[in-house]
Amino acid sequence: MALQPATGARDLNPKQVQQNQYLREQLATVYRHWGYDEVSPPQVERLDTLMAGGAIASHDVVRLVADDPLGLRPEMTASIARAACTRLKDRPRPLRLCACGTIFESRTAEEGGLCIEEKLHSGVELFGVKDLAAELELLTLLVEAMNALPLLGEHQPQLLVGHTSLMELVLAPFEQPIREEVRSCLIQYDRLGLEAMGLEALDLQRLVNLLDCRGTPETILELLKESFGSQQVLTDLKRLFVHLSPLAEQQSLALQLDPTFHPHHQLYDGLVFQLVCQGVSAPVVIARGGRYDGLVERCGESEVNAGGVGLSFCLDDIRDLPGSSTDNAKAESSILICWSDDLSLEKALLKQTRWHAEGKVAQCDLKPCRDRQEAEKRLQLSGCNTMDWLSD
Repeated sequence: MALQPATGARDLNPKQVQQNQYLREQLATVYRHWGYDEVSPPQVERLDTLMAGGAIASHDVVRLVADDPLGLRPEMTASIARAACTRLKDRPRPLRLCACGTIFESRTAEEGGLCIEEKLHSGVELFGVKDLAAELELLTLLVEAMNALPLLGEHQPQLLVGHTSLMELVLAPFEQPIREEVRSCLIQYDRLGLEAMGLEALDLQRLVNLLDCRGTPETILELLKESFGSQQVLTDLKRLFVHLSPLAEQQSLALQLDPTFHPHHQLYDGLVFQLVCQGVSAPVVIARGGRYDGLVERCGESEVNAGGVGLSFCLDDIRDLPGSSTDNAKAESSILICWSDDLSLEKALLKQTRWHAEGKVAQCDLKPCRDRQEAEKRLQLSGCNTMDWLSD
């Protein structure tokens, strides 16, 4: 039986690798323009770093058999935050860092059991800014990055925004353990679960209404103000959306505010968001991020500088969007060197090095051709688009 990759892993063909590289370079250019310096966090980390003080569930981490408690990173933020607070602690703030690399997630396979899923992620992290200025920069960068990606109108991009403080406002009237049960039902949009909790009629109606409270930012902010009065989080969100709305309109990006939105990982303690596009058969999250001050403080940063926001794009999911193509953007002339049987391979290889010295992509056919007609046939099979025919 032929050997197969591990469940959840994939072999990428040359075209997919080229597309990933194109996406990586497009985003890296945007990050550079914004002043972000690239770092390369390790794929293998101590479990206490990977779990981010309990913010990432144990079952999401791929553990390694080793003397020390080690695992493969399920995301890169925790590792970069650790580096920012240790090796890079003396660098001035704001500290802008970017990275691109593979992340590994443990998930349940379709046939049962656990498998490892690997994805290529690219993102930025901004440390040392605790006010709204960080979110304003981050989401402006996000919209600019979208312009560098091969997104189409049919992908119907939508930015879903939430805030952990909104959830705290909703949960404030409830005591533990009811508080966590209500949180769980809201996150999972579980109307029946709420109805089964035996809550007061007014409390239940308010919570059920919140399940339907998602839509355009202006509308939702007004509804929240009616329910909770003037709150700093509502003021901040209004300022954010006033800035973001015209930029989003230029990119045909729909904005949605959802008070009950909560990401998979528990990293975030402020603004949270995810960028969703229409995939082949279902919506696909191609980017996510938010604020994680608590994580930065747990990594050893002083309270005054314990500010962190970041975002991450999933390049594999962007590449696989329907109709998304990077072929034209990365089309590069490639030369196939063919040579007649009255010449030697050595001469053809020397010609190849001269092409390389000119910055051209060139490969050499390692077998001679009887004539130019045979060379033309080999060109069609090679994937190159130009031939250099050598003969005496």
